[in-house]
Formats: sequence, C-alpha cells, structure tokens
Amino acid sequence: MTSILFVCHGNICRSPMAEFVMKDMARKCGIEHEMYVESAATSTEELGNDIHYGTRAKLTEQGIPFSRRRARQISPDDYDRFDCIIVMDGSNLRNLRSIIPSDPDGKIHKLLDFTPRQGDDIADPWYTGDFDLTYNDIAEGCAGLLDFLSKSKISY
Repeated sequence: MTSILFVCHGNICRSPMAEFVMKDMARKCGIEHEMYVESAATSTEELGNDIHYGTRAKLTEQGIPFSRRRARQISPDDYDRFDCIIVMDGSNLRNLRSIIPSDPDGKIHKLLDFTPRQGDDIADPWYTGDFDLTYNDIAEGCAGLLDFLSKSKISY
C-alpha cells in the first residue's frame, strides 16, 4: 500500500483538496484500497478546523466526495508513516524543513514536480480566492503523481 501525505500551510484549502482529489482518482482507477491518503499543515493556525467552504464548494461542483475532518499539523513521525510527502509550494517546503529537517529517503516533493511544470507552486486560494485555478493545478499534479507511482518502485 502506498501512503501519501499532502501538505499546505493551514490544511483547510489545498492539501485537503489534493487529499480528496487523489482519493477520487484512485477510486476511479480501482486502486482505492491500495492507497492511503491524508493531509496536514505546516502551521498551527487552523488546527481543528474543517475544510474551507471554497474547497468544499469546488469539490462538490466536481462531484468529488469528501468528509468532515479536522486540520492537523505534520509531525516528525509522519516522515516514517508516509511513502510520499507532497507540498503545494516553496513556502510549505521551507516550513516543512523546520519540522522534518532532512529527507534521506527522497519522500518530499512539490505536487507540480510530477507535471511538465516542475518547480511551479500551487497558488493558495485563501489569498487568491481562485479555487478554480487551484483545483485545476491540483488535479494536474495528482494525475502526474498517480502516473509516477504507477511507473516507480513505490507500489500501490
């Protein structure tokens, strides 16, 4: 089983969107029982809060099922618990380094690194208000990640 942890700043917009998009893609591919997907924050600002209403609206519009959840912060133990730790932007990556200082197993990546747009960031809709753009970028990144996993040593 492949385990994936999506990470953003507050764990209410981008990372839960990626979590539920990836779960939906896995379900549609018939591999949902071969993947474990969660999401977390680098900050403590939104701990305990549910998904942002804009993310809920976008997932509903796309017909992607989701459930109530509580934002949580990533911990050093998550490095051992997950095969892949996927951040949304460079700021998340820098903040993650204060919690998980090293990546000896090469588990930490930006989501768009699995697309031709390597190095690009997924804009935070908390600031932009553009949940459509964020969704499109996340869907592209998740499809690329799913393709990468199907071709890599990480089995699902």
